[in-house]
Amino acid sequence: MTGDHLSDPDPCPDPKWYYNTRTRQVEHGTLSRSVDRLGPYPDETTARRALEIAQQRTEAADRADREWNDD
Repeated sequence: MTGDHLSDPDPCPDPKWYYNTRTRQVEHGTLSRSVDRLGPYPDETTARRALEIAQQRTEAADRADREWNDD
């Protein structure tokens, strides 16, 4: 044991994937500012679909709002 805690591996690494809206890149772990990230996603493939997923969720929420307001 070296006593240098900075060189020890992270005991709780972030296993999730994120999509960075500023750079338009997929990231493994929390590498960038939270304001620039969508996620977490369970895998890289899903993170690559982040904008599509967000659009689908927005459309579903808009439909639910319209249905609620029509009552």
